[in-house]
Amino acid sequence: MLTFKCAACRRKLWKYYKIGKGEVVRCHKERITKIFEIDERDGKVFCLCGRPIGVDKEGHFRMIRNACTYSGTKDPKK
Repeated sequence: MLTFKCAACRRKLWKYYKIGKGEVVRCHKERITKIFEIDERDGKVFCLCGRPIGVDKEGHFRMIRNACTYSGTKDPKK
C-alpha cells in the first residue's frame, strides 16, 4: 500500500494499492482505497495547495511527473 503526498506541501492525497514493479505512471481509481484531500476540476486533479497532481482519465489518473511523492510498499505479484 502506497501513501501519496503532494511534493510541494507534503499533504496526504490518497492511499493506493500498487501491483508490480516500476514507477507509478497512472493510478487506477478502483485501486485507490482512501482519498484524503484532493480537488478535481476541469479534468485535472489538484492538491488543496493548488498544485496539479494528475489528469483525470476514464478509469485512472495519469500522474504528473514530480508532482507528488509516495511511500510504502509495492505488491510484486505481477
